[in-house]
Amino acid sequence: MPLDTATTVSGLAVSGLVKEFDGIRALNGVNLEVAPGTVHGLVGQNGAGKSTLIKILAGIYQPDAGTIRMNGAIHSRLNPPLAEKLGIQFIHQERLLVPTLTVAESLYLGAEPRVGSWINRRSMNEQAVTALQDYFGLAISPNKLIGELSAAQQQTIQITRALLRKTSILVLDEPTATLVKREVDLLFQTLQRLRDDGLTVIYISHYLNEIETLCDRVTVLRNGVDVATVEPRQTPMSAIVSLMIDRNIEDLFQKRSVTLGEPVLEVRELAHRNAFADVSFTIRQGEILGITGLIGSGAKEMVHSLFGLERISKGQVLIDRREVRLSAPSQAVRSRIAYVPEHRREHGVALSFSVRENMTLASLREHSKAGILIERSERRKVAELIAKLSLLAPSQDAPVRQLSGGNQQKVVLGKWLSRESALYILDEPTVGVDIGAKTEIYRLIGELAGQGAAILVLSSDLLELLGLADRILVFFRGKVVRELDASTADHDALLSAVTGVNDQKPDRAQKSTDYADYTDLVGQSRRVG
Repeated sequence: MPLDTATTVSGLAVSGLVKEFDGIRALNGVNLEVAPGTVHGLVGQNGAGKSTLIKILAGIYQPDAGTIRMNGAIHSRLNPPLAEKLGIQFIHQERLLVPTLTVAESLYLGAEPRVGSWINRRSMNEQAVTALQDYFGLAISPNKLIGELSAAQQQTIQITRALLRKTSILVLDEPTATLVKREVDLLFQTLQRLRDDGLTVIYISHYLNEIETLCDRVTVLRNGVDVATVEPRQTPMSAIVSLMIDRNIEDLFQKRSVTLGEPVLEVRELAHRNAFADVSFTIRQGEILGITGLIGSGAKEMVHSLFGLERISKGQVLIDRREVRLSAPSQAVRSRIAYVPEHRREHGVALSFSVRENMTLASLREHSKAGILIERSERRKVAELIAKLSLLAPSQDAPVRQLSGGNQQKVVLGKWLSRESALYILDEPTVGVDIGAKTEIYRLIGELAGQGAAILVLSSDLLELLGLADRILVFFRGKVVRELDASTADHDALLSAVTGVNDQKPDRAQKSTDYADYTDLVGQSRRVG
């Protein structure tokens, strides 16, 4: 299907954009020039100004100063109808679809083919099938409800819907967050083909391997300023990260020296139906144990079983040398086990609750007397946690939904810090957070270990495990197939073990500090579906 562009080829230039909120400058004279027919990356930490810039382009926010140039015309501000008229379409991180509409209805909402005043459903359904096949090679029934689709299919519907409009610039905000590798590859092939046909793309992503693979140029924002625009294929990823965080990549993982103490968690021949079997390991005070494996390896189910989310069929779990039953999360909490889930928005925080209410959910008894909450005690504790976590929030009473992804993750960590747990289980602790927030989370994990806590980190981010953990256990097809010393292992050996290629021997005996290697591995390991 040929691309229906508003103009033959269109670029974009913004100059000196300024936007203030309550006296705080979110954008401080940002300049951005996107060449026509290119894919232009936009990166930066949470709070760097990316979202504010995109909302100005969408006409949701109005700039306090600066100009926007498109199609030869200069605009001091946009509004949503004008942005659409100019051919700018947006794919936001949240899926903005009505679950009770059909696929065809969603694709052509507001632009339905008609015969007189009646919607021509046969034509609409036929066009929907053709569009999905031509753009993505997908065969989805046009009568299927949006609510019945997977997250990846819903994302595809959103992108196809945008492409069916008169589009000259497509803006994608973290479009691959819910996609597996095969789907990411398909999306990239489609975007590259559309770019060659004249489409201009602005691509926002935390995954720097995607920026390197897809983008022709990338602009780095930091503290509301565009600090650089570079060609990612000719610029080391370590240099781009340094621009984002204003410090060297070597500072990402801070080295620590901890004397390991007594065993905190002992797992003996643990099994769970067909998910995993004969799993045994120990975590000691002050130790960080990494766990990794592909989807279906059993690693996720094993970690869930340690918090009572999955019922084990065989084996023993000991906390502080005493056997415990973990058939429910409440039993795990009583055993001083903390769990930070991967999907924080669904399972880690109550979005409508305040920062304070979320942080004390697991420790209300410590701030209550005779069943009555002592707010002064609660606020004092939360203030300590906010300072410890370097949490950015307007106040303790701000709803958690207002915070960035990284700060929401810090709230989840704070909830368990208030209980002073003995074992912290961290399930993909840095998914969807920017590089600056990752640094803060890594620092906190190191501090917890230094204070004698035992840490279990389940992660598919291989450099994260190599830089953070003391030991790494690799799961493959329900069993622990390798145990590696993270101080001497290298990423080739780890990736070989994760993918089941155990006969490959590493060529190096030290960790790689090449950030491009790291981001390649993240892209490969996170999305093997």
